[in-house]
Amino acid sequence: MVEGAARIENGKGKCRDALRRLFFRMKWLAILFALFIAIIIVLADAGKLGILGFINQIPYGDKAGHFILFGILTLLLDLTFLRSLPNRDPKLIALSVGLTLALVIGAEEYSQQFFNSRTFSLLDLAFSYAGVIFFSWVALRMKR
Repeated sequence: MVEGAARIENGKGKCRDALRRLFFRMKWLAILFALFIAIIIVLADAGKLGILGFINQIPYGDKAGHFILFGILTLLLDLTFLRSLPNRDPKLIALSVGLTLALVIGAEEYSQQFFNSRTFSLLDLAFSYAGVIFFSWVALRMKR
C-alpha cells in the first residue's frame, strides 16, 4: 500500500518538476526576446539595421514587425507572469503587463523623433498596441 502511494507521489513530483523547468525556460525566453528587441531598437536608432533593413522595403513590413515583435513579447511576458502569479486574476495580470508595455512602447516611439535615421509614426504605434492587445487576448485564451 505504501509502495503505491510512493509511486503516485513520485508521478506528481515529476509533473511539478516539469512545470518548473517550463516556467524557467519561459522566463528566460521572455528576457532574451526583450533583449533581442532592445538590440533591434539600438541598431535602428544608429541607422545600422543591416540585413533587417530590408523589412522597411516591404510595404507595411515595419507595421507587421511592430505587431509581431511586440505581440510575441507580450505573449511571453503574459504567460510568464500568469504562471508565476497563479492566485491573481489573469485579466488583471494581462492588463498590467499590457499597460506597462504600452508605456515603454510609446516612449520608444516618441524617442524616434530625436534620431535622424528614425521617424515617429502614430501608425507604427497603433500596430504595436494592436499586437499587445491581440497577444494578451491569446495569452488569456491559452490560460483558460
